[in-house]
Amino acid sequence: MNSIIYGPVPSWRLGRSLGVDLLSTREKACSFDCIYCQLGRTINPQVERRQFVTTTQLAKELEAVRVISADYVTFSGTGEPTLASNLGEAIKLVKSILPLPVAILTNSFLMPREEVRHELTQANAVVAKVDAPDEQIFHQINRPVVGYSFDQILRSIEQFRKEFKGKLALQMMFIAKNKDYARQMAQIASQISPDEVQLNTPLRPCPIKPLTPEEMAIIEKEFAGLKAVNVYQAPKPEVVPLNLEETLRRRPKL
Repeated sequence: MNSIIYGPVPSWRLGRSLGVDLLSTREKACSFDCIYCQLGRTINPQVERRQFVTTTQLAKELEAVRVISADYVTFSGTGEPTLASNLGEAIKLVKSILPLPVAILTNSFLMPREEVRHELTQANAVVAKVDAPDEQIFHQINRPVVGYSFDQILRSIEQFRKEFKGKLALQMMFIAKNKDYARQMAQIASQISPDEVQLNTPLRPCPIKPLTPEEMAIIEKEFAGLKAVNVYQAPKPEVVPLNLEETLRRRPKL
């Protein structure tokens, strides 16, 4: 729709999602270079937080979408949203303007930082990424910028689980490289005890081949006892019109 806000777009995890890109950079800004990322390679990896767009800019664009119908306002976009140093302020601003719950999609890399966890607690839902069973495969799949270890990230998610009153989901992306470690990853999920585990495979265009429905069904069995959602079994959300004029036309009269 514009440079900061996009959609609503259909999301198998969140229904109709009105996106907020608090980075809005020309190139992807991320602390990972995941081999399956639909945005391509991370040319300029980043780990230090800074302000990419001002809350004044965000407020102006939020005012323009007050009439849009959606299930969630989701912070995602062209990179890792926790890199934005004004994330907490932006969450409060969204809640003050739009009557919608707020979700954050995060790669979890900065969750060892207390201030990041504190800002994330202001959301209604947080979807945290865990794609590996150990340090070695973590580096092979997510290719993080040198910094926190896999164990540090897992411990920080466990700590966040204790601090957060909203919905915590783990997203686990399964590909050929980690499909044989589903049992170990289910054990990690059980230890964290999220509200939901999202079992994903790359269905959007990217260099990595997705697993088949049959392979994902085998993986899903390892998560018995957890509330697991398989991307192949998730309900398909209604596609919401992206055009503001069309949205206004279809909006029921009060």
